[in-house]
Amino acid sequence: MPNPKRKHTPMRRDKRRSQNWKLEVKSLSACAQCGALRLPHRVCPSCGFYNGKLEVAQKAAKTEEGKDQK
Repeated sequence: MPNPKRKHTPMRRDKRRSQNWKLEVKSLSACAQCGALRLPHRVCPSCGFYNGKLEVAQKAAKTEEGKDQK
């Protein structure tokens, strides 16, 4: 098996290796119900709909009534 005649510098080695570690931009699509951006093939985090059906019911927001009582 052939061997390299000269040692490759760390810069050449790292340039070659760095191409495999690049991050990919996630593709986002708009929700059909609320229009918020979401990942494709997943339940919308803002409204809970997927494929036109309510899959996850949203929890009610906490009100200030509980904080006023002492």
